[in-house]
Amino acid sequence: MSNVLTMTTFIPLIAAAILAIFLRGEDEFAQRAAKWVALVATVLTFLVSIAILAQFDPANPGMQMVEEAPWLMDIKYKMGVDGISILFVMLTTFMMPITIAASWNVTTRVKEYMIAFLVLETLMLGVFMALDLVLFYLFFEAGLIPMFLIIGIWGGKERIYASFKFFLYTFLGSVLMLVAMVAMFADAGTTDIVALMKHEFASESFSVLGIHVLGGMQTLLFLAFFASFAVKMPMWPVHTWLPDAHVQAPTAGSVVLAAILLKMGGYGFLRFSLPMFPVGADVLTPLILWMSAIAIVYTSLVALAQQDMKKLIAYSSVAHMGYVTMGIFAANQQGIDGAIFQMISHGFISGALFLCVGVIYDRMHTREIDAYGGLVNRMPAYALIFLLFTMANVGLPGTSGFIGEFLTILGVFQVNTWVALVAATGVILSAGYALWLYRRVVMGELIKESLKSISDMTTRERAIFAPLVVMTLLLGVYPSLVTDIIGPSVEALITNYDTAVSEAQAVTQHAATSATSH
Repeated sequence: MSNVLTMTTFIPLIAAAILAIFLRGEDEFAQRAAKWVALVATVLTFLVSIAILAQFDPANPGMQMVEEAPWLMDIKYKMGVDGISILFVMLTTFMMPITIAASWNVTTRVKEYMIAFLVLETLMLGVFMALDLVLFYLFFEAGLIPMFLIIGIWGGKERIYASFKFFLYTFLGSVLMLVAMVAMFADAGTTDIVALMKHEFASESFSVLGIHVLGGMQTLLFLAFFASFAVKMPMWPVHTWLPDAHVQAPTAGSVVLAAILLKMGGYGFLRFSLPMFPVGADVLTPLILWMSAIAIVYTSLVALAQQDMKKLIAYSSVAHMGYVTMGIFAANQQGIDGAIFQMISHGFISGALFLCVGVIYDRMHTREIDAYGGLVNRMPAYALIFLLFTMANVGLPGTSGFIGEFLTILGVFQVNTWVALVAATGVILSAGYALWLYRRVVMGELIKESLKSISDMTTRERAIFAPLVVMTLLLGVYPSLVTDIIGPSVEALITNYDTAVSEAQAVTQHAATSATSH
């Protein structure tokens, strides 16, 4: 299958076009047809994406299955995967059928709802496979539109505020990235991502308006990309859009946001920031490590104070993304392996936690923690699944959550022991807010009258959680499934990064020695 990447990317878009053109009306038949077309399309996309994994050679650190075609002037339609991107592709195609199945209760504008999710899947897959700057930017930015509509049309009471806040935060960060891309094209004469990774951008320090810029052009380019990816992750202190977006989004929107969209920021750091601007990254690493450590502690404390279940899990996501940025900028094998593992693991765990909230929200139409209590008496199956994902979120050994946190802290410990120490307190705090939430919602006596007739999970709901349970436990006991695939690509990334930083330091040292001798 020579065009398997293009096939995987555009199957959802074709299904969206079929729904838009051929399906009419809002009757029950049209609604069911829209749901089934979306489910079949996402399952088919997942099955085709398995062909990518089957053809992939983990021992090869370079880009594989590259598809290339002329497109516009010097810009090419170019797609490919390496050890870093293939797992994000698989995560996306794995989570989307679950997301569609979780939307089975949607009754308003069902066709448009399904089209929005199908278009969003194509755009997310494009981000992880694009090997041209312009193509990447188009996919990256266009992904805002369906998510903006999902929150703005099918969200909660404050949905308009939340959707505009989400759009403006993420869009403004990306404007700087676009400026940087133009500067990169002017300097390197190409928009090919693989060629740009090998291009050496100027790293000589200079002064602007009396400010000394260490790392020169690389630092400025790094900061422009950082503005976009830090908001997308989101990193503290530009994280405030996320809790609002999560609370107002429908359950499926929250799942996609937590499981896949947040990962674009981490992927961007690994694809652009470290390989293309290693000197700029090295200059700003201490600042980013401390920002990550502060994010872990601060957002964990904020999570402890929440009364809304979704908001608590949203702040928990920001804390877990803190481990990711920390691991990436430790720039060693354990750190980056841990960061990628944490992103994949968080996709399953955080997505499942939002689905857990969705299960009881569908029954009671409230997310207030105080409205619940003693659910174990009426919903034993739900209590068990919620417990598993709560423990995975805390990082219990035997679940995938443990591996990612352990590796990132191990990687950071080699770089800065104080940052590692501060970040490690986040493990204790996460146990505090997660178990506190579980105790108040699930444990205790069933006192509230409104809960006495609540029903346990349906067969459909159990089927939705089954693959997430399997992946969380499987990766927890057999992490090599991930680390063997990402290992060679991460090793190549670190080798190139270390070489570039060492060369830049040698040049700086030589210049300083020459200046002193003169």
